[in-house]
Amino acid sequence: MPRLSPFTGLVFDAAVAGPLDRVTAPPYDVISGERRLDYLAASPFNVVHLDLAEGPQGADGSASRYARAADLLAEWERRGVLRRPSEPCYYAYEMTTPAGGAAPHTVRGLICAMDLEDWGGTVLPHERVMDGPVQDRLALLRAARTHLSPVYGTIHGSDGRLETLVREGDPGDASPFEALDEQSVRHRMWPVPADAADLSGLDDQRLLIADGHHRYTTALRYRDERHRTDGPGPWDAVLTLVVDSAAERLPVLPFHRVQLAGEAPPPIGDSVPGLTEALAAVDDDGTVAIVTIDAEGELDLRVRRLQAEPPTVRALHAEILDGRCPPGSLRYLPDAEEAVATLRRGDAVAVYLLPPTTPERISAVIERGERLPQKSTYFWPKPRTGMVMMPLDPAGRAS
Repeated sequence: MPRLSPFTGLVFDAAVAGPLDRVTAPPYDVISGERRLDYLAASPFNVVHLDLAEGPQGADGSASRYARAADLLAEWERRGVLRRPSEPCYYAYEMTTPAGGAAPHTVRGLICAMDLEDWGGTVLPHERVMDGPVQDRLALLRAARTHLSPVYGTIHGSDGRLETLVREGDPGDASPFEALDEQSVRHRMWPVPADAADLSGLDDQRLLIADGHHRYTTALRYRDERHRTDGPGPWDAVLTLVVDSAAERLPVLPFHRVQLAGEAPPPIGDSVPGLTEALAAVDDDGTVAIVTIDAEGELDLRVRRLQAEPPTVRALHAEILDGRCPPGSLRYLPDAEEAVATLRRGDAVAVYLLPPTTPERISAVIERGERLPQKSTYFWPKPRTGMVMMPLDPAGRAS
């Protein structure tokens, strides 16, 4: 796998910015329009003011959203809202899910600067990317020159080295960075000195991108642009959370499909009475739930067995979506109730409810030399945007 390095990060000073609960956010691509407004209102220093800044999307001109984000980022650092630690380091990161009737589950990993590697090497994508989001993220990176959110990557089998490294340095209740998110997931982070992290023996590992395909692709394009004008530099690395999937149980939830335009699918399959029953019936061997509006204006929920090769998201696109949905007519939502609500409001013609999958099934797709459709997997929990950022100026990364 590519080299992992310590870096000089950019972190919120809670004494100035306020609690991390209010200034951090999920990754940009899972924030709906309504929830974006909630984050903007939560604090004038919420990271969404940078990641999904207000203003026109055009990249040119001082009034663009990207220029506004860059100006805000510089202003926050001048005012002490954001600060840079004096020494480069790694960051241990821990995410603990709420009990919810079962034992809480904890995922641990290490945030670092990971050298960028072109596709085809030891960094493995499993989803296709869309050019629109890449262009959006590239315009933001050009302006802000900072990785705001980490790519989330998994390796399989570090002999427990990563988990041990995180556990041994755990400061307990004295953790300097802690936030509770909207789903009651507890996020904790603390610095790991550069000389305390033994990452030897990871060179033969392959890294699967669990979340952040568009961000990694953006970083590659930005690196190539900077090479043409400035040569090698801190843009040769990307902010990355590395987790050992052999040591951690990683839930992989679905992104449900919302069809905004085109014809609704015919009412084929077994009828079920409600959303709970529909979600209980889907499986990753090809069973999907399709929700439409019937002639009386009521929800019609049906469970249908697909014939195309699983996993189910792949079968759904091959058998139904790729030939039915006009370009740009799909929306991707991890919340099934929110997806069905778009149908009730009349904003969609159909909703396709998908099952969870597993890292092993994703790996099997990769081994066949294939990729899943875009937005196929929702690794949960996700690292919080704004816990630590990586500036790409001369002081932004350890040499």
